[in-house]
Amino acid sequence: SSDVCSSDLDAPLYDIKTAAARVAAASQAAKALPFAFVLTARAEGFLRGKADLDDVIARLKAFEEAGADVLMSPGLPDLAAVKKVTSSLKKPFNFMVGIPKKSFSRAELEAAGVKRISLATSLYKAAMTGLMDAAKEAKDGNFAYVDRVISTAELGAFMKG
Repeated sequence: SSDVCSSDLDAPLYDIKTAAARVAAASQAAKALPFAFVLTARAEGFLRGKADLDDVIARLKAFEEAGADVLMSPGLPDLAAVKKVTSSLKKPFNFMVGIPKKSFSRAELEAAGVKRISLATSLYKAAMTGLMDAAKEAKDGNFAYVDRVISTAELGAFMKG
C-alpha cells in the first residue's frame, strides 16, 4: 500500500488521514485472506517532491497504527535519516536499494535499524547495464566482454545456491 495519489499532479500524496485509512482497509483485507500476507506501507514523500522527514515519520507511524506489517520510505537522503525513521517505529522498516547515491551497505543499514532490504529493480538494471556495455562493444567490433563473463558452470553453481 502506498500514499501516492497519482491522479493529482498538484498534490501527489494523499493527506495522512486518507493514506492511513487506505492502509487500514488493505490491512483488513490482508488479514481476511486464507494465507499469510505481509502488508508493506510506503511513505513516498522523498520521491514525490515532499522531502520532509517529519512528515514521512508521521505517515509511517500512522500506517503502523493502521495495521501495516512493514514500513518503508524510498529515497531517504542519508543514514542519519534512516536511523531517525527506524528509531521512531515499532514495526520493521524496509530499505529499498537502487537509488544512486542513496543506497548503503547491509552493515550500515543494519546499524541504522533496518530489518528488511529490498532490491527493487537494481539487479535488473545492473544486468541491463552489462548487456548494453557488451552490445556497444559488439557493435564496435570488439568482443572483449567475452573475457569478463561468468561461465555456464559458474552460473549454474550460483543459481543452485
